[in-house]
Amino acid sequence: MTISFEGRVAIVTGAGGGLGRAYALELARRGARVVVNDLGGARDGTGHSDAALNVVEEIAAEGGEAMSDGGSVTEYDQMVEMVAKAKEKWGGVHILINNAGVLRDKSFVKMEPADFKFVVDVHLNGSANCTKAVWETMREQNYGRILMTASSTGLYGNFGQANYGAAKLGLAGLTKTLYLEGAKYGIKVNTIAPVAGTRMTEDIFPEEAFKAFAPENVVPAALYLVCEDAPTNAIIGAGAGVVHAAYVTMTQGALLPADDRTPEAVERLWSRITDRTGEIVPQSGAEQSMVILRHLQGG
Repeated sequence: MTISFEGRVAIVTGAGGGLGRAYALELARRGARVVVNDLGGARDGTGHSDAALNVVEEIAAEGGEAMSDGGSVTEYDQMVEMVAKAKEKWGGVHILINNAGVLRDKSFVKMEPADFKFVVDVHLNGSANCTKAVWETMREQNYGRILMTASSTGLYGNFGQANYGAAKLGLAGLTKTLYLEGAKYGIKVNTIAPVAGTRMTEDIFPEEAFKAFAPENVVPAALYLVCEDAPTNAIIGAGAGVVHAAYVTMTQGALLPADDRTPEAVERLWSRITDRTGEIVPQSGAEQSMVILRHLQGG
């Protein structure tokens, strides 16, 4: 069955190029009316350009409908204004893809606090700003699809990207609470960890790999995660046509003896504590407490 976005209004941030542009174009091809948001700066967040307007023109040339927005995701009032314009023109907002981002890579010892703060502000706080701006509308509609953009750096680490990694894992955590809060209002929230050859990664990938990791190869996973029948609370990685799932898991752990709750006891039981046999994928933080209580009850 063909996945259609007819009648849906989608906002894509950071959509002036790379992944965001690819998302916006395919959403429009499948019937969505798209708000193309992009501040238009360089990958370190400086400067401006007409990138968003260029993508709107591409969509129009293909027969689609779109509007540009140059607001900064770090400015909540600008995101509220963006949502208001979309609702005024098209009546609602059904999809939000939080894609805007910047890089200021340095080893932690060389990283200035301002560089750490700025990257976290754009990725994490920026996504929270956009999501907050659409949240009440989606609750009122009893329908919403939100996609956060994490990264392998956030999930698994990467040298020289402490700021980026902290923000990206934070987005996975944001998803895990918002999917719970949005459930009864028909709002589904997911996380994607894309691997793509964009201006943010052009000096990281060799030329052939850069081509293989074209942004268009991430689009299928991203659009599935914001479609009507999407899952919720999923962390999905995608790149070069490969799609995989990632999980935050928890082992069964071990109960320290009542008369020996010491660091030495943790050391002694370390192999049991870290044994992945029977590990679970908690669907909320409450499951940690439940596992602990089972130990205390002798389960």
